[in-house]
Amino acid sequence: MGIALVWLRDDLRLDDQPALRAALQRGLSPLPVYIHAPEEEGAWVPGAASQAWRRRSLAALAGELERRGSRLLLLRGPTLDALQALAARTGAEAVLWTRRYELAIEQRDARIKRDLRQAGLHAESFNGALLFEPWELATKQGDPYRVFTPFWKSARAAWRPLNLWDAPPRLPAVAGLDLPAGETLDTLLPAPRPAWDGGFWQHFQPGESGARAALQGFCDGALHGYAQARDFAAEAGTSRLSPHLHFGEVSVRRAAAAVLALGDAVAEADRDRFLAELGWREFAHHVLHHYPRVPEHNLDPRFDDFPWAAADEAVLDAWRHGRTGVPIVDAGMRQLWHTGWMHNRVRMLVASWLCKHLRQHWLHGARWFWDTLVDANLANNSQGWQWTAGSGADAAPYFRVFNPATQARRFDPQGEYIARWVPELAGLPPPARFAPWEHPQLARQLAPAYPPRPQVDLAEGRAAALAAFANLRRGG
Repeated sequence: MGIALVWLRDDLRLDDQPALRAALQRGLSPLPVYIHAPEEEGAWVPGAASQAWRRRSLAALAGELERRGSRLLLLRGPTLDALQALAARTGAEAVLWTRRYELAIEQRDARIKRDLRQAGLHAESFNGALLFEPWELATKQGDPYRVFTPFWKSARAAWRPLNLWDAPPRLPAVAGLDLPAGETLDTLLPAPRPAWDGGFWQHFQPGESGARAALQGFCDGALHGYAQARDFAAEAGTSRLSPHLHFGEVSVRRAAAAVLALGDAVAEADRDRFLAELGWREFAHHVLHHYPRVPEHNLDPRFDDFPWAAADEAVLDAWRHGRTGVPIVDAGMRQLWHTGWMHNRVRMLVASWLCKHLRQHWLHGARWFWDTLVDANLANNSQGWQWTAGSGADAAPYFRVFNPATQARRFDPQGEYIARWVPELAGLPPPARFAPWEHPQLARQLAPAYPPRPQVDLAEGRAAALAAFANLRRGG
């Protein structure tokens, strides 16, 4: 039986895995290989939190492969050199992988595909990350979409039955191959020292089995009532599938199919709301593919002249570590630091505070999220920050400035989320947790360690943001 190298990246699963499926359908014995080459990812080298997740996900995948009679080979880049050397050593006739959509990686992968083919190898890539390739959907004029609603309407019209592929119980053995020693996880991706990631694993289980459990748990639980509960920060009302989807531990097709399979057992509003969230993920990749500069440049060129405040390290540091004096913002930033994840509604609030009230450039926030989120995904991260800043595709208008105290009262009505992540405020009665500066005597008595006032007065910060935008619109 011939050999196919199955080159794994952010598709760390065996179920519904198109590269693995293609190898077996071609009658080839798959040799799964992961090549560590973060320096090839351009300006957005994976952050520390995502690499901590990747280490555990690779370990889980290695175990899944061993249980099926195969193994995972770990190598260090440069990627092309590693693939060519491994193909020559094993006599492989094909290299198969699933696509990624970041510009630096697309360009790198195109060069790799060209060079492998020139060397006589069958080199082929597949869609394993999205419901639709970014180039499959277009406006009636043939242009990329820049607004979500017509994009998603087009996607739903183009929707076809999801033909899923189950991972085989056994895989061809690779024990007889002449393989290089390879790397170990400890040499390739050392465990964090000190173990700053310990809090992550109280909330998440990286790997394919963890992803399956998360998807099943969501379908059995939080999906029911999802359309409303997903906005409430203290509730377990979201899927928490984002890191599993980012690392490809479960395919987006599998997630969509699991929800659709429930039929009338789940309310239409809940089902459609979750599918639309998958749609936003699709839209983010669509925009990234067609406008590859969005990770660092405003999609709306008007914002190139926006009068951002000068970068202030003291201000940024207080925001990063949850010391802004705004409880819902601080709760979100501390949840992020402890768990590597943040509730979606709160992500909007912490971003709005940074970009609107503080007028710090959205890139400061995007870079911090990139390093600290376990689900850091370039398409989603760029879209989220530019959406909040007002400079991106289908963005929130810049004059939409979230009042964090009002938002906390609405989406954390008992202050439970605040009390959990900002424990120095737990002794305050719930009404005082949202805006402790409005209850100064009580705050001094019961929360003396918490900042007595926000970084900027809420009304003043909003007014300054609106004035800056008005000035931009006038071209001044």
